[in-house]
Amino acid sequence: MELWNTVWDAFNAPMFSLGEEPITPLSVIVLLVILAVTWIIAGRVRWLIERRISQVADIQESTLHIIGNLGRYLIILVGLFVGFQSIGLQLDSVLIIFGALGVGIGFGLQNIANNFVSGVILLVERPVKVGDIIDVGGELGTVERISIRATTLRKFDQTQAIVPNGDLISSIVTNWTHDDRRVRVDFIVGVAYGSDTRLVERLIREAVTGHEDVLGDPEPRIFFFEFGDSSLNFRVLCYVADISERFATLSDLHFAIDEAFREHDVEIPFPQRDLHVRSVDPDAVLRHAPNGTNGSSKA
Repeated sequence: MELWNTVWDAFNAPMFSLGEEPITPLSVIVLLVILAVTWIIAGRVRWLIERRISQVADIQESTLHIIGNLGRYLIILVGLFVGFQSIGLQLDSVLIIFGALGVGIGFGLQNIANNFVSGVILLVERPVKVGDIIDVGGELGTVERISIRATTLRKFDQTQAIVPNGDLISSIVTNWTHDDRRVRVDFIVGVAYGSDTRLVERLIREAVTGHEDVLGDPEPRIFFFEFGDSSLNFRVLCYVADISERFATLSDLHFAIDEAFREHDVEIPFPQRDLHVRSVDPDAVLRHAPNGTNGSSKA
């Protein structure tokens, strides 16, 4: 019993004070337990919110993600308030702590504060949503998760890129699927000089319009683009319904156009250069050579 009283007194011994309330080891342990439980509950509540709402309403995944995050942060704020109250901190003391924290952020944690504010902007304004395919800083991938500090991209090689939210707000971001998943397929086809350009245009059009994934609206366009160094170049523009079909459709069109050109003897050229060789009189070269360099040796 005496040992228990000693331990209890040690846990209740004041370490320091904030305001009028002393802070003891026991109060610190209680605070940590409350914060841990709050973190667990916040994650569970977010999962339940997203799951329940998705069952009763037809809402986009990105919107569900925002609602779940807001619920999670609300639970965390409530937990922080309860935790501070449990150790006797009053509201004015809490404000003092956050004021000091704000000064620290202003001096040493500017990037973290920037990413935090940018995360709030992303969740509210939604210029980038979960499921969007974006290109930021050379990183191309699908937005898998938007947290309060960073955004997770799932790249097409199945690796993940963690992009700070500040980069999504302050830099140029290409969003391939912001409000429409249609994407344009754009490529150049070159044929040899002397080819029947009207025939070439017809063959390309038949190959493009005959593909099942190419949309009729907007209508595919074929342009006689330029007289190149070694070829007559045609530019092909068409659209597919989803960006995931872009590369497969481009490959199919290349195969179809190549097969059509072979059937109609349309040549796809390779780069060519004309080389002119001029004959030179070797005796004239020797006569004009510097003394002692005429190619003969003297004893």
